[in-house]
Amino acid sequence: MASWRDRILDAFVPQVSKLTLVADPDCLLTEERLALALRERGFELIEFDDPVAFRYAYESSYRARWDQGVQTDLVVILRLQDAEFERLPYDLLQAGRPLSFNLGELFPRLSYPVIETLDRSLLDALYAAQASASPDDRLGDNATKDFILRHLFGVAAELICNDVDLLRALLRLHDGQRVLSATLAQRLIQLLETRTDFESWPLAEIVPDAEAFFAFLQERWPAFLRQHATADRVQDAASTSQPPETGFSYAGPTLLPFDHQDIRVYIDDLFLEGRLAPVAVQGARVAAGSWMRSGIIRPEADDEAVRIARLFERLERALPAPDWRHGDWTACALKWAELAAKVYGGQRSADQVRLGALSEALNMVFGQWLRQHYASLINLPPTQPVMLHHVARHLARRLEDADTQRLALILVDGLALDQWVSIRQILQQQDAGLLTREAAVFAWIPTLTSVSRQALFAGKPPLYFPASIQSTHREEALWKQFWESHGLSRLDVAYQRSLRDGDPAQVLDALVHPGKTRVLGLVVDKVDKIMHGMQLGAAGMHSQIKQWCHGGFLTSLVGKLLADGYEVWLTADHGNIECDGKGRPSEGVIAETRGERVRVYPTPELRAQVADAFPFAREWQPVGLPAGYFPLVAGGHDAFVEPGDAIVGHGGVAIEEVIVPLVKFERRAG
Repeated sequence: MASWRDRILDAFVPQVSKLTLVADPDCLLTEERLALALRERGFELIEFDDPVAFRYAYESSYRARWDQGVQTDLVVILRLQDAEFERLPYDLLQAGRPLSFNLGELFPRLSYPVIETLDRSLLDALYAAQASASPDDRLGDNATKDFILRHLFGVAAELICNDVDLLRALLRLHDGQRVLSATLAQRLIQLLETRTDFESWPLAEIVPDAEAFFAFLQERWPAFLRQHATADRVQDAASTSQPPETGFSYAGPTLLPFDHQDIRVYIDDLFLEGRLAPVAVQGARVAAGSWMRSGIIRPEADDEAVRIARLFERLERALPAPDWRHGDWTACALKWAELAAKVYGGQRSADQVRLGALSEALNMVFGQWLRQHYASLINLPPTQPVMLHHVARHLARRLEDADTQRLALILVDGLALDQWVSIRQILQQQDAGLLTREAAVFAWIPTLTSVSRQALFAGKPPLYFPASIQSTHREEALWKQFWESHGLSRLDVAYQRSLRDGDPAQVLDALVHPGKTRVLGLVVDKVDKIMHGMQLGAAGMHSQIKQWCHGGFLTSLVGKLLADGYEVWLTADHGNIECDGKGRPSEGVIAETRGERVRVYPTPELRAQVADAFPFAREWQPVGLPAGYFPLVAGGHDAFVEPGDAIVGHGGVAIEEVIVPLVKFERRAG
């Protein structure tokens, strides 16, 4: 079946023009699969955003090659309407052929203001729906919203008649990967509020917000157990951690139909994946096969072993496919992290061996996927950050909103996604009012601090900071330059590195100018210090990170920032992985970076000489990296250290190193 991409790809014939200028206000050309198709045709994409940065990349990477007679097909993307081409430099306008594309041309019978709010990953389903159920006339705003809710999200508001229907619809919405935009959420709320059956439901909170919805379910679960207790199940069930029915944070019915056959499967999965937490009960007698078992803590039973076994089965049964999108990989990584945190926290050697085998299987496919798709992620819009350099741009957009006055970004150097899960559990124990909104992003490859951390603070690919690619000494300058380019003064921005322990209040009091500092960049390097001295493997990493976290520094830091009115985010520059030595190259001074998981060479020829002797290593295409920077990365669980030595390291392309947490902290309602 024809795709919406085909209509755009028809305009791109290789070697017709060395320079193509595209007005793309709706970020169509940078959609993951379209960007990949363009690259496969030989086109290279560059975004015209910052004129100075663009001119540097254009002159150094493309004009120089054209002057040498090298043929390339360059596409310059403008996030502007086609009438605004004149904002481009004169030499580009003279040399390039202009094109323009927008969503209104692709979906002429749907409301443009509505469809432009959709995530671009939904366009395939929308295009198919338009073809199979094409309306006779152009639809207005509300009709377009209803069309999308029905055909893309499977929600027909007129068919939601009772509590079971509503709960099933909300579970389907929030348990999937498709994110309901604010525009669609408001339309669904509007339709549901016309029904008297749902007057008591907190629709305005739980329809648009997955975390609020799961919190709503969490506090209703103990009430359901008490109501549902029987001689065969639970007698006199009482949660030790949940509020009584009269103390709910969220309004709504006390009892939800968790036991309905259409609801059970969702609830079981939510407990298994960690979105809901099991509660302690008294006198529990739950059958081994009961669907409620995953939501009950039984001190006498080893339920954690059961959960680990089921998580293994789920991940092993649904191994990734080569055509996965980046969102599929981040969702997989989040599930993997939940499992790995349980395994390393449980200390069962058999589980750790099984986890290692699963890691090998995942990383074999992940490495292949990265080689084909990684370049397509770089120019994605920062609406929902996909790569680390998108994060600062996303935060800048949030600061433009009237509701956000101050921002703090905490970078935990070297924190892997599974280690974040262990930290999250301790943070929630230490501060029950802390709410975490979790996502994941791709680090820069090679996964080195000097590459990936600088990209985060610069808000740009490493291509744009070649002079400091080997160190982190310009981070503060890059961070402040980024925010100056978005309208702040240097006095509005602060940066502090080497945070580990002590009193966060003293650190912030010395750093923050009262009433002036609006943006903070903070580097916590404790995890990285633990990693580089680790001799006890991944399990030892978890143990020492937990020990550090129990000291309360991170909890106090986040709490202090929230109390001071900052919107607080946390991420990492790279993760880490337990590796075995497969040999150390004896290359003298030809390698500019000699890491345990990556070596970097000034020419591809020098890199190839070493690669031939180390078959476990891969020659990484230097996408988005400066000239003269050619990485040789270790694959799997291998490392450039002496055979027989085991380390915990980073720099390579394993999922444990590349996909890192992106977390927003808030205070719980009530």
